[in-house]
Amino acid sequence: MAKAAFIGLGVMGYHMAGHLAVKGGHDVTVYNRTASKAGKWVKEFGGAMAATPKEAADGADFVFTCVGNDDDLRSVTIGENGAFSGMKSGAIFIDNTTASADVARELRAAADAGGFDFIDAPVSGGEAGARNGVLTVMCGGDADVFERARPVIESFARMVGLMGPTGAGQLTKMVNQICIAGLVQGLAEGVNFGLKAGLDMHKVIDVISKGAAGSWQMENRHGTMIAGEYEHGFAVDWMRKDLGIVLSEADNNGASLPVTALIDQFYKDVQSMGGNRWDTSSLLARLRKIDGAG
Repeated sequence: MAKAAFIGLGVMGYHMAGHLAVKGGHDVTVYNRTASKAGKWVKEFGGAMAATPKEAADGADFVFTCVGNDDDLRSVTIGENGAFSGMKSGAIFIDNTTASADVARELRAAADAGGFDFIDAPVSGGEAGARNGVLTVMCGGDADVFERARPVIESFARMVGLMGPTGAGQLTKMVNQICIAGLVQGLAEGVNFGLKAGLDMHKVIDVISKGAAGSWQMENRHGTMIAGEYEHGFAVDWMRKDLGIVLSEADNNGASLPVTALIDQFYKDVQSMGGNRWDTSSLLARLRKIDGAG
């Protein structure tokens, strides 16, 4: 059992922290900007709640965070009463936020100066993966630090991998989002085409999902897409935030991402339809609207 802290109890962090306490058996202290959410977590999972990130990190062996973006991350780490001012020597800070590679490197430098270790470790798998403790965790950092942290991270993960030095975890998550964007748009176009053609798309997907066209998105989202239901999983607002990070990094490294840039604009269209909190499969709703089908 380790002494751990978890900062940020959103739709992902709430469940991840819960697995640290229950499945991992660790002594967990939580911090959340809305204190009532932290109080609810303590009632459900035990442990303790802290008034500030610094207080949460005090004395912890492992400190996790999962917040919204680069600025949120800086606020809870190097801001006033941030976690970094409470980290003990030799502790490991593990950031599960989907953020930029630049902020990962910035915080790694701050951690080095403070005498503790840092891993950028964004996750994939959505709220369902967090709830069920089967997330994929993509890590960037030093190999020896990763090996110390891996057993603790595995409390909420099915797959944990070291992708390279600091920032490599965030870069890997960017690859993940690029691939998902293309897959979902292709699936949306296929489903829309089939519906326009009068096909029974449940039967179609049952067949083609067993072949080369198959994907997690197809298996898990086709039913709700056909039904026009978009209240499942990763929200459009979050995807646009992630794709913004991707496109900014591509400007820096010179990678050509024409499809990703186009799909980002399609998600902007979905937002204009009021679909900010719809899940990413709502690209179909955009096509159906264009075609006058809903």
